[in-house]
Amino acid sequence: MIVMSVLTTVICLGVSASAWWAVVVERQPAPLRWLALSPLVLLLTTTLFTIRGYTISSDAILVHRLLWATRLPRVGLESAQVEPDAMRGSLRTFGNGGAFSFTGFYYNKSLGSYRAYVTDPRRAVVLRYTTRRVVVSPASPDDFVSDLAVSSH
Repeated sequence: MIVMSVLTTVICLGVSASAWWAVVVERQPAPLRWLALSPLVLLLTTTLFTIRGYTISSDAILVHRLLWATRLPRVGLESAQVEPDAMRGSLRTFGNGGAFSFTGFYYNKSLGSYRAYVTDPRRAVVLRYTTRRVVVSPASPDDFVSDLAVSSH
C-alpha cells in the first residue's frame, strides 16, 4: 500500500503540474485547468478516506478516517476471525484499491461481496454479520478479535 500511495501521489502531482504548466506558461486552452485540478481532487479524496485506526465500544466498531469515523454496529455481528489471506484474489467493484487504504466494495470467491476498511491486507480480520461481510486490518489482529469477544460479554 505504501508503494501504491507514493506512486499515486507522484503521478497526480506530476499530471497536475504539467497541465498547469501548459495552461500558464504555454498558454494552452483553459479547459486544461480542469485537467490540472482533477488529479488533485482525486488525491484529496483518497486522502480523506484514509483509515487511521479502529475503536471497539460496547455497541459498535468505529473505523477512524481522517476527519470522521464510520460506525459498524455490533448488532448482527456473528463472528470475527483473523484471516491474513481474506482479500487474496479479490476484485474491487467500487472504491479505492490501495492509495492510502483499501476501502470500498470488493468481491472474492471465499467471502462473496464484502466491504473493506483496510490498510494492511496481511492483518485482515473478517467480520461476519448476518447479512454482510466486512474486512478490517487492525495493528494487532489477534488482540482486536480478543477485545471484541471480551467486550461482548
